[in-house]
Amino acid sequence: MILQRRLLPDMRILQTFELAARHGNFTRAGEELALTQSAVSRQIRDLEE
Repeated sequence: MILQRRLLPDMRILQTFELAARHGNFTRAGEELALTQSAVSRQIRDLEE
């Protein structure tokens, strides 16, 4: 019997999520991480899936 395990999110994505939540703003989170707003948005979308 093969069990599928859900992979844990990458720590970078969790850090992005934490900063976006703290700032309440994807642009500010991106500035702190040297990412664009769209890159932050994409990481959050991927985390939601």
